[in-house]
Amino acid sequence: MAFIKPFRAIRPKKDKVAFVASKSYEGYDQGERNAVLEYNPFSFLHIINPGYKFHKNISGKERFQLVHNRYLEFLEDDIFVKESKPSLYLYQIQNNGHKSLGFFCATSVEDYENDIIRKHEDTLLDREVLFADYLKTVGFNAEPVLMAYKDHPRLSQILSDRVQHETLYDFTTTDKVRHQIWKIEESHVLDEIQSIFKTIKALYIADGHHRSASSYLLSKELKKQNERHTGKEPYNFFMSYLIPESEIKIYEFNRLVKDLNGLTKEAFLIQLDTYYRIEEKEDGMYKPENKHHFSMYLDGQFYALYLRKKVYQIDSPLAALDTQILYKTILEPILGIHDLRNDKRIAYGHGKYNVLKMKNTIDNGEFAVGFSLVPITIQEIKAVADAGLVMPPKSTYIEPKLRSGLTIYEL
Repeated sequence: MAFIKPFRAIRPKKDKVAFVASKSYEGYDQGERNAVLEYNPFSFLHIINPGYKFHKNISGKERFQLVHNRYLEFLEDDIFVKESKPSLYLYQIQNNGHKSLGFFCATSVEDYENDIIRKHEDTLLDREVLFADYLKTVGFNAEPVLMAYKDHPRLSQILSDRVQHETLYDFTTTDKVRHQIWKIEESHVLDEIQSIFKTIKALYIADGHHRSASSYLLSKELKKQNERHTGKEPYNFFMSYLIPESEIKIYEFNRLVKDLNGLTKEAFLIQLDTYYRIEEKEDGMYKPENKHHFSMYLDGQFYALYLRKKVYQIDSPLAALDTQILYKTILEPILGIHDLRNDKRIAYGHGKYNVLKMKNTIDNGEFAVGFSLVPITIQEIKAVADAGLVMPPKSTYIEPKLRSGLTIYEL
């Protein structure tokens, strides 16, 4: 039974929203980021990158305090407004013909603790502590956790009806993505949506594992410090964007490895033959089409790799993942890569032209071999999360990618 609640958002004024909304900090290359900071004084990047104002890189607690200061300036300058009553915020993102329709709300740290909010990735404690300290200092959530829920016909109908109303925001960003937001503030509609979520067994984190973990960590700290803790304080919740499973878009990450771990090409292929039936492909670039089926690019040649099922045991949702199969049959035993997160010999690629990029980087000598997979499904993510297991790093690249600064949840 999932608990969600409306909240009083801090949000941009309508005439400034297109200028305020920003991609995540990592979503820009340095030149693009500097251009936005130089020519757009309303960008949310000025809040999360406060050192730009002082022409220096600032980190740690000093940066956190300056983020808080920039946020206060946006409020003082009437770039942001405070809502008068709690609401949910329906947010539709349209990109290349694909629409994703979900909503911003507050989700419960208690649900996170009780595994109603379920995760499929490991988090690093030092990052959790760092982000919790950040949240405590700045006093707000501006980047929601992306979560998926099981499609619900009545809820879909409510949201579909709402998009027929007048928008709160409707703008298109320079990457040709259209963003539309509607406010849901009527008490009877809010009550019905909350009641529906009480029938939903679980929410699944798609993107934002560290954000949710740090919110939980902060809530435990503030609970201990508050002798009058009731469970209703803002720190007991964090901002999320909830979306039906059917509207999540999942892409694969390729794997690229710098060398063959001391093996010759022939010796590598012989070892590979233990696990796979190998076919050379003569028709240019090649992508796999089915599960447990990989594309490999090596020494100017594409290969199809078909898993020999008798030599690999699938005994859990994790073992069934192609990213895990590739790790356990090639990356670890043959190429000697044990730490997928930190080993400098491996890199990951995603995107529309990622097979071409993989080929080019190998042809240029930056890497020796690359592997392409089919995307993991939302059903596989749920199965891993339900079993309390953890996926290998870079198993999924998930869309929609949300803009920051559209709604802010104050702690």
